[in-house]
Amino acid sequence: MLGAIANITMPNKKENPGCGCANIPISLLVVLLGLGYWGFTNLDRLNIGKLLPESISKFLPINQQQPAPNFTPAPQPPVAVANDAPPQVIPTKTPTSKPQASPSPVTPAFSASPQTPWEQKQIRGIYLSRYQVTNNASEQTIRERVRYYRQQGINTIIHGVWGNGCTMYHSEVMQQTFGFKSCPNQFQEQWLDWLIDEAHKQGMQVHAYFEKGIKIDKNSPIFDLAIAKKWVVPGVDRTYPGIEHYVLDVEIPEVAALFRKISVEFVKKYPKIDAVQWDDYLGYHAELPGKVDRTTHLTNFVRQMRADIKKVNPRVSFDLCHHNPYWGKRYFAADWANWGVDRAFIQIYNDANFKQELEYAVNYQGVAISDQQLNRLPELIGNPKIQSILVFPSDGKPEQTAAAVKKLISSNK
Repeated sequence: MLGAIANITMPNKKENPGCGCANIPISLLVVLLGLGYWGFTNLDRLNIGKLLPESISKFLPINQQQPAPNFTPAPQPPVAVANDAPPQVIPTKTPTSKPQASPSPVTPAFSASPQTPWEQKQIRGIYLSRYQVTNNASEQTIRERVRYYRQQGINTIIHGVWGNGCTMYHSEVMQQTFGFKSCPNQFQEQWLDWLIDEAHKQGMQVHAYFEKGIKIDKNSPIFDLAIAKKWVVPGVDRTYPGIEHYVLDVEIPEVAALFRKISVEFVKKYPKIDAVQWDDYLGYHAELPGKVDRTTHLTNFVRQMRADIKKVNPRVSFDLCHHNPYWGKRYFAADWANWGVDRAFIQIYNDANFKQELEYAVNYQGVAISDQQLNRLPELIGNPKIQSILVFPSDGKPEQTAAAVKKLISSNK
């Protein structure tokens, strides 16, 4: 390069014809130079700097230049990359610290200026099972029901969108995998769009409830296929008396891929959903045959599923409502404290252990109780360490449960 440059013939320098300055009296030149110096050093007082073109103003002394506006860049939520497989996890002792709070923006509660301890709770939620709102429900019916729950002081609807091996919306993944689009149900295609839209108009949130998680029973439309393909863990899960479940084995790549595809499809199909929530059915009961420790595999599966969801919809919160971290890991292989969930709610459906469970709950985002425990509401509402309260209508009558909550709260003001 240097040789090439050396061989370049430079053009002849042109002579400057001059400006005739030699003919100006010296005394006048001194006066003009003085005025020029004073003007440049006082541009900030005369506000002349703003009138100068950028090509001139950039040569001014630093203290004479107009400062550039100071913009603080908006924080960007971290986005997990699904292509990067999560690290393999070795089970550890359950930490006592809170899980990382979700960086995602959240639709504000409808009560802009909370006045009561109940209204100060971040989430005042009620569970709606898969069939309690959707069947034969028109747009008007769904919107009226949302407004009804708002009137009862509820600010979050946790609605079932999956359960017993099928979706409560038309799913291309279900169609491609099983040959049908959804659970057998008479729902309008836009029911969830209407629900989310009306909830947001009312300042409420909608959380998608993946009911029953990875478990199915004999009534599931995919039961026969799952048995034929050997997708289920050997043995019957009798976690709850009178209910026999079969656990889909997420250690099988085909099964794990199905859940990840369903999850990704859902948050892409409904980008305005505020959160997805899984419960204690995301786990293996400890008394299943073989006494196999599936803890690490389950942790890796959940981490990857969450990463896939966050990649396509980073604003959605990935939540869990489960047993306390000790019982979850000990009896369900669910070391959820290491799953990286955004929010965790502790189930306290066993009233006999209420006090002990509450000690766990204060370290997380809140509690879930059943409609049989509404007498516990005053204690929970009065505890400032309990951030959120979720109510599960075990009798299958959520509207009556919501009315009972409002009546109890009103009588204890």
